[in-house]
Amino acid sequence: MRKRLTDLTRLTRLTRLMIIAPLAILGIAIFTAIGGELVMLLWNWLAPMLFGLPLITFWQAIGLLALCRILFGGFGLGGGGHRSSRRRMEGRIRERVRERMAERWEQMTPEERETFRQGTGSGCGGRTTPLDSPPSA
Repeated sequence: MRKRLTDLTRLTRLTRLMIIAPLAILGIAIFTAIGGELVMLLWNWLAPMLFGLPLITFWQAIGLLALCRILFGGFGLGGGGHRSSRRRMEGRIRERVRERMAERWEQMTPEERETFRQGTGSGCGGRTTPLDSPPSA
């Protein structure tokens, strides 16, 4: 009984995959065709009049669309690879700052540490700002 259920489930998954895969390919083709046509129409409408550039064909518009995808990232469908790489970079920078602060902390004397603690409590690292300093004559 249990084996029959898994066979049916596997068959159902395979059937779903056989239906979804061609639909996904068709969707990609339709999206590319609409996107290429849209880019071609906009280019041929604006670029020659505004910048004196030549008209482009459908295939050149597809190439332009692909180039924009490569240079600027996703089509707004949740890809956004550049965002995650930026977070990783910021994380590395933050980690490096922590390491350097730990190294500096280890090299400080107890008096310097206490001075540092008191200075960070004032908000500006213990330094006076131009607004705090007395006016010069």
